Formats: sequence, C-alpha cells, structure tokens
Amino acid sequence: MEHQKEEQAEPVSPMGRYFNSSVMCIYIIGVLEFEVPIHDLQTFALLKDVFLPINPRFSSIMVQDKDGEKRWKQVDVNLKEHVKNPIFLEGKTVESRDKYFHDYLSSIAMEELPQSRPLWEIHIINYPTNDACGSVIFKLHHALGDGYSLMGALLSCLQRADDPSLPLSFPSLKQSKPESSSKSFSRKFSWMMSSAFNTVSDFGWSVLKSSIISDDKTPIRFGDEGADFRPISISTITFSIDHIKAIKSRLGVTINDVVTGIVFYGTRLYMQDMDSKSKTAHSTALVLLNTRNIEGYQSINDMLNTKAKGPWGNRISFLHVPIPKLNDTRISNPLEFILDSHNIIKRKKQSLGVVLTGTLLEIEGKLRGQEAVAKRIRGTLTKSSAVISNLVGPTQQMALANHPVKGLYFTLVGGPESLVISIMSYMGVLRVTLKTEKDFIDEEKLKSCMQRAFEIILQAAMEIPHEAKY
Repeated sequence: MEHQKEEQAEPVSPMGRYFNSSVMCIYIIGVLEFEVPIHDLQTFALLKDVFLPINPRFSSIMVQDKDGEKRWKQVDVNLKEHVKNPIFLEGKTVESRDKYFHDYLSSIAMEELPQSRPLWEIHIINYPTNDACGSVIFKLHHALGDGYSLMGALLSCLQRADDPSLPLSFPSLKQSKPESSSKSFSRKFSWMMSSAFNTVSDFGWSVLKSSIISDDKTPIRFGDEGADFRPISISTITFSIDHIKAIKSRLGVTINDVVTGIVFYGTRLYMQDMDSKSKTAHSTALVLLNTRNIEGYQSINDMLNTKAKGPWGNRISFLHVPIPKLNDTRISNPLEFILDSHNIIKRKKQSLGVVLTGTLLEIEGKLRGQEAVAKRIRGTLTKSSAVISNLVGPTQQMALANHPVKGLYFTLVGGPESLVISIMSYMGVLRVTLKTEKDFIDEEKLKSCMQRAFEIILQAAMEIPHEAKY
C-alpha cells in the first residue's frame, strides 16, 4: 500500500508538463491494422488485466497540489468511457470506408481528451479498408510517456503470431563501437576540438532557432501560430527495408542515413513542384531523439523499476537538422542527399548540443516556470519546417487476441507545425506516416514525391558496383 501511495503521488515530469500545458497539448496516435476481421479482442479484459497495471499513469489524472506541483493522482477508471466503437455507413464500398476511416482518424486526432479522466482512448474500427480488415486506433497523451515507453506498453498486450510463448525481437539499437582507446594523442585531440566546436555551434544554433531565427515560409511551413487548431490529414507510405539495406550497403552509410536522405529529398521535390523558389529556401527539421543509453526495448518490469530509474517516461530531446537545399549538384546526383545526411548526423554525434539544450530548458523551468518553457518549445516548433520522429518495431508478426497484426504506424498530433513525418519499421517494411495541414499541404502529391525520391535514389545506388563504396 505504501508503494501504491508513493506511485499515486508521483510528480509529473517536466516534459510531461510541457506537453500538457496552456500552450501545448500533444498526443500520440497509433494504428494497429489486422489481417482478419475483428471478432473478439477481449478489449475490456486486456485493458483491465494487462494495460492498466503497466503503469499507474494509465489510471491517473493530472492534478495540482497545494504547492502548485503537478502530480499523477490515481482514480477509478470507467473503461467504457475510454473505448469507442464508431459506426460507419453500411452498404458502402471499401474505398468509401477507407475515406470514412481516414476522416475519422483525422477528426479524433484534433479532439482534446477530457482532463477529468485518464488521458487515453481506444477506438475499434470493425470495417475493412484498403489497408486492413479491421483496425484499432489508440490515442495517448504524450504526457503519459514517449514513443519508447508507450511502444513497450503496447507490446505487453501483444504476442508473437507464430508462437506466443516466444518473445518479440527487434533490430538492435546499439550504436557502433567507439574507436579504440589506443588511438594517437593527435587524433584524440582533434576529436576533442571537433566535439567542442560542434557543441558550441549546435547549442548556439538551437538557442537562436528557439528564440529569434525562423525558417522561410514555404509549401511545408505556413508560419502561422494557429496551425494546431486547423484540420489535419494522416496518411502513410511504405518502403521495403531490404531495398533500404541495399542502398545502405552500396553507399557505406547507416539505415538512418538512407531514410533521412530519402525523406529530405522527397520533401524538397515537393517544395520545388509547389514553388520552384522554395527548393533552396532555408528549412530545418526538428528531430525528436531518444536520450536513453539502451540497446533495445527492455521488459515491462525493467520499465517499471523506478528505483533503478528505468526508462519509462519522456526521455527525449530535440535536434535541429537543416534540410539540404535542392541545388544543381543534388539534382544531378540525388545520392548527395544521403551523403549530406550522413555527414550531418555524424557531426552532430560529436556534439553535446542536445545535452546543453536540455540543461538550459531545465534551468529555465526552475527560474521562470514550466509554462515559460512550454512556450519556448512551442516557439521552436513554430519556427521549424517539420518534425521527424521514428520508432523501431518488431521483426516478427504480432497478434492481439489471435488477430494477426498486418501493419503498425504512429504520428504526433496537437502541435503547431504543418508537417510531421513519423517513421516505423515492422516485419521488413518501413512505414512513413505524414501528418499534414489540410488545405495547405497536398498530401497525395507529397506522398508521390516521397515515392519518387525513393525510386530515384534506389536506381542511382544500384548503379554503384558492389565492390565500390560511394
């Protein structure tokens, strides 16, 4: 009981307060697509016996104590208030239901969850679409945790489709090993100087981007403070991870470099098609980074190990990454987008700018309050052109109550940006989700440009001999 009381009184993390403030209300939307029609998901039993026990936050509301401190207060959960079963029009084609589904998804993404009950909802769509025989949409407030935490929570409700007794496995998140400690003093000194320069440069740029400097207005950045209140659209596009790996091996870079390069190239192609001048406009992407020192997803028990300060929560930071301009060199050689992405990411790995930025926000929170920091983060989002986030999914097929999961994707909603690009891998497929501002961004054209960028880069990479590195 004492442990339960301690959990009930858990203070809301600073990042949780930023995401649920007077200026921001950020949610994570996830979609599970099933191969078979939904018959009996045992929804309420799963929620009661598996989901709610994962973390007290799923049965808590955010309250303010007498000292003005926001805390998680446990309450009785009426599961019927959290589970929705929308009814679509009968007698319609799959294409019509596909439109109903996407309209419904966009609609619930714009709605704020009541603060008087735990901040999550489940929507069961028992209608076929072009992508699935049935779908489950889960909407969770970002204050509950970040993508890593919530992915762990979701996976605790799922099993391997081929053998539920075996655990799901994931591609390793382990970074490449650092260079040998026996390297020469001159190389160590050179690395230290490079790291110091990159740290100062990245930290200074981050401060300027958060306060003074805004990206140019382009076909992907409207630049209006009210973008979070306008209708949105959510759509996806898929790429083969085997093709991504083929590009990676020909160029001698990482999968992350390839994906980032394709996304940046596709974005610039869209900008050029919509406004030729914008292909060289100043545009940056705000990349959400997982700050955990981990090699993969841990067990739920490890996540709940608060004494060891396990990884549950919002352990993320922001990184400003310039979107390479579409100049003549890159038009004639699109592989430059991947090589540029590789160099940018490599340089930023030699930087403590993200750490210093997080420290600055922490200091500002103590001096000026959490609302002031929330305003700064909102301003950072508004001044940037896009937000990019990614998660690594399992390599085997999952199942929920004997319903095989065909696809899985997610996005972030509620922010002031016009474009969010979310990337997730699952069963050999890379799913790119685009959250776009309606009546401003042409989502079908943007998807077409992303597909065109992938095909052009794949073709160019395949022309490089196996023996040669670009």
